[in-house]
Amino acid sequence: MEQERTKSQTREQTAQNVHVYDDHYKKARIYVRELASNRYTLTEERRERVTTVPRVWTPTLGEGLSLKENWNIIDPGDEQFRTQSLHLHFVVIQPNGRNDGHGHQNEALFYVLEGNGYETHDGKDYPWSAGDAVAVHNDCVHWHNNPDPEKRAVCLVMKPKPLSLFLGLTFQGKIGTKPADEDQWEPRTEWLTARPEGDELVPKVLTPADTEWLWTEFGRVRQIAGKGAPLRIKGTDAYLHEIPADSRSGKRWQMADEAVHVLDGEGYDLHWDVEAEIADQFYARVAKKPTRWDWKKGDMIWVPHNTIVQRFSTGTESAKLIGASNSIYAELGYSRIVFFENAPEFDDASLRAAAGDGFTAPPPA
Repeated sequence: MEQERTKSQTREQTAQNVHVYDDHYKKARIYVRELASNRYTLTEERRERVTTVPRVWTPTLGEGLSLKENWNIIDPGDEQFRTQSLHLHFVVIQPNGRNDGHGHQNEALFYVLEGNGYETHDGKDYPWSAGDAVAVHNDCVHWHNNPDPEKRAVCLVMKPKPLSLFLGLTFQGKIGTKPADEDQWEPRTEWLTARPEGDELVPKVLTPADTEWLWTEFGRVRQIAGKGAPLRIKGTDAYLHEIPADSRSGKRWQMADEAVHVLDGEGYDLHWDVEAEIADQFYARVAKKPTRWDWKKGDMIWVPHNTIVQRFSTGTESAKLIGASNSIYAELGYSRIVFFENAPEFDDASLRAAAGDGFTAPPPA
């Protein structure tokens, strides 16, 4: 009986989601945005973008089940263009539903906001629940599945897709995609160039118990992707950040831009933009006055490249956020993060003792 019920669900799922996703595969889109100028300096383009585009906004996901709602968050084709270092969007999986299977060369990091379900990757299932981080590795044929008969599942997706496509990693499509002129090609073989030895041993799902909360210069942080996180993600660094009520983060300067989703709470950011003076070397010119950006639960925050940021929690409960940036910056040499001020809890002697070996020491003065 259970086997028949599963088969019935599968047929229903496929019917639902082929209908839901049909327009999605046919729509026109901008994968990588052009950057062009009739002069060598790009100062005007950058200043216009960072001074005119809102850095806090509220994506409209809605409470219903439809993917027809505004599920996009950050995309190279946005009318109000911010960045293409990462592409962010929501995925809504209907009750007893799944997407129609597809594959792409870019990896994708999922953070489960609501519900329970499982991934099917290259024929193998990986269960997940709200609060988990999920890796869809590169060159992976996958489905997102929600077996719950009543409740939807919602995931926040963060992926370096524009960079992958810019680098020529453009093989992607629905199941059934193959060369049009099949007689010109040898029979199919394993896709050998995409499976580094040992990669298959790295977990696809990271639960809340798999990485620790640590007090750092920036505040209370739990890494969910990138360095220190046992998850099969290479192109995205992501972390959860908790700021106690009426407290603040550290004051941090980094080159990578960052996309942040507010999971709970309310507060504001202070952003100090940084310009370059190019003389005998590069010199930084920090804005004398910061801009303030208020945020609340459900909002997105964009911190532009080369920006100093400090975050304040103003609600009666702790603010909880998830932040992500492209890992390529560290690989290109921009791995240094400078702290002008630590989160107050970091300097608390009792927390210092409680943190033990997991404590991250402040940088030298």
